[in-house]
Amino acid sequence: MAYPMQLGFQDATSPIMEELLHFHDHTLMIVFLISSLVLYIISLMLTTKLTHTSTMDAQEVETIWTILPAIILIMIALPSLRILYMMDEINNPSLTVKTMGHQWYWSYEYTDYEDLSFDSYMIPTSDLKPGELRLLEVDNRVVLPMEMTIRMLISSEDVLHSWAVPSLGLKTDAIPGRLNQTTLMSTRPGLYYGQCSEICGSNHSFMPIVLELVPLKYFEKWSASML
Repeated sequence: MAYPMQLGFQDATSPIMEELLHFHDHTLMIVFLISSLVLYIISLMLTTKLTHTSTMDAQEVETIWTILPAIILIMIALPSLRILYMMDEINNPSLTVKTMGHQWYWSYEYTDYEDLSFDSYMIPTSDLKPGELRLLEVDNRVVLPMEMTIRMLISSEDVLHSWAVPSLGLKTDAIPGRLNQTTLMSTRPGLYYGQCSEICGSNHSFMPIVLELVPLKYFEKWSASML
């Protein structure tokens, strides 16, 4: 999860988030190079009295500054489209979890099990134990197996919500009457925190999401204890 004074993204936990981080660095480098070039040209114009009278009429210069931006846009668009298609791809999910947004809590249902569902409420600050995080801890965590493809079906009972877990690269709107889906896969165990990312009312700030990714054998023990 994020730490105080952090400037960058959270550490990637899923292959999709790793791709997003690489794309961010790729795009940021292009923006940095363009900004440096523009700043250099502006500084030259302000500090030198030398001018080239035919520069603005040169056909070659106009050709370059027309084609070069098009090439740069293609260099940004191609990896972006690749990641978009990767995020929409569903590859034989091993587990399906249905998530419903409410004012102001989440409910979860493991559809592959006959009777495994629960509500997840934020733990009030007065009930937190030492080491627990304010406004981020919940009474029932979503326990999932790591290194397995998991499909999340996301909807809402009342108003617009958004189910977001930054370290997994997930952000999907929960819309009443509509079922959205996304996939996740964690490459390592751990606790991963998120929050509702759509303003949904007075207690919008109090809808945390906590995923607990564990090895498969521990997930099987947990699911057996919940049934």
